[in-house]
Amino acid sequence: MGGFFGAVNKSDAMEDVFFGTDYHSHLGTRRGGMAAFNKEIGLQREIHNIQNSPFRTKFEKVFEEMQGFAAIGCISDFEPQPLLIRSRLGAYAICNIGIINNAEELIENYLLGGGYFDSMTGGNVNPTELIAALINQKENFVEGIRFVQEVVKGTTTIIILTDKGSIIAARDKVGRLPIHVGKKEDGYCVSFESFAYQKLGYEDEKELGPAEIVEITADGCNTLSPAGKEMKICSFLWSYYGYPNSTYEGVNVEVMRYRNGEIMAAHDKKVGNAEDVDYVGGVPDSGTPHAIGYANGSHIPFARAFIKYTPTWARSFTPQKQIERNKIAKMKQVPVGDLIKDKNLLFVDDSIVRGTQLKETVDFLYDNGAKSVHMRSACPPIMYSCKYLNFSRATDQMELIARQIIMQLEGEEGFKYLEEYSDPFTERGKNLRTAICEKLNFASLEFQSLEGIIEAIGLEPCKLCTYCWNGKE
Repeated sequence: MGGFFGAVNKSDAMEDVFFGTDYHSHLGTRRGGMAAFNKEIGLQREIHNIQNSPFRTKFEKVFEEMQGFAAIGCISDFEPQPLLIRSRLGAYAICNIGIINNAEELIENYLLGGGYFDSMTGGNVNPTELIAALINQKENFVEGIRFVQEVVKGTTTIIILTDKGSIIAARDKVGRLPIHVGKKEDGYCVSFESFAYQKLGYEDEKELGPAEIVEITADGCNTLSPAGKEMKICSFLWSYYGYPNSTYEGVNVEVMRYRNGEIMAAHDKKVGNAEDVDYVGGVPDSGTPHAIGYANGSHIPFARAFIKYTPTWARSFTPQKQIERNKIAKMKQVPVGDLIKDKNLLFVDDSIVRGTQLKETVDFLYDNGAKSVHMRSACPPIMYSCKYLNFSRATDQMELIARQIIMQLEGEEGFKYLEEYSDPFTERGKNLRTAICEKLNFASLEFQSLEGIIEAIGLEPCKLCTYCWNGKE
């Protein structure tokens, strides 16, 4: 995925952008970058690989090397950014979060006139460079960004640092990702995560609407293009991606997760599932608040039967190879034996994508003496790979455990009945859950329903993207 932070202050903005960008480290693990504007120096930029060292460490000398009253920073899971661009619109730095599914088509239709692009490893074009090239087709930034919003198939959320020291921010066409604006006495900021600027002394100014374009200076935030009416914000922001302190469209992540767990507990109580459970726990870390909600709703004690050791271990999905991710995930799990031995345990995870790491976790619990391990997923079965965001955990639909099981049960014919497989009360739905239990060694399994997660979020269903669960655009 990725995240960004930018600020324009009457004084130096580097410290705010350094810490504000670092607060987005949960959204990306590969690249970090910062750009700044100073009237005497002009635009400056630093980009570093952060796969083996965190953003904060790689950029700790940025205050010696860069300065400016306006700056932007970016955490990225894929392409290096910000990019410095020189064009007829002037010099500027640009960051982008999202995905372009029709890159080759755009290059052929609009940009192959004797020009060229730098190629990344594998021959792909840097999406941020492509977006900049499309913007440069038009007479100004607003027309250029609108053009990008219109022709790109996918998602583009953009911030631009101009050579006049202002920041232009544009939320993607249907608002799949957020952009917040904060203000304090001597300046304004833009941020993916609202909590990032709250820790730096900024207050909430506004959250951009879908397709909205704004320009911020030290004196204010000016709307350059109004918000559109259609919204399809990613529901996974609340169940997995978002940091607990984050709020999107007025809905806090942690609060949503508590509510989500309570709804799952109410369902289990209604149908009589897992009544012999001794403790409820979360698969750390993002599963934990869902589990707290489940424990509160079920009145079963919450317990941390194992703890993730995180001081020195990178996030489990950082390595590109699955075998490496599994090894790191296993090394991080430290048991609390007294809470495992001879106990019936129920765990809540944020989602079940491939299930590989979860199988390792369950085997680890049984190896430490658990009597039974029940599993609950805080979202519905994932049936479709996301085509709107760079979701790094599954790029091929057949990587999804739900698809694998359906293929095992019925072959490709089963893909005609994905809705039935999602429903726990149909024969196909029961068969899916039984087969996953057998494969991953669960005593029982249930998924949050689509209606349940929508209820937990609390927004109108038409404003939420639920594509990964039901395939609806």
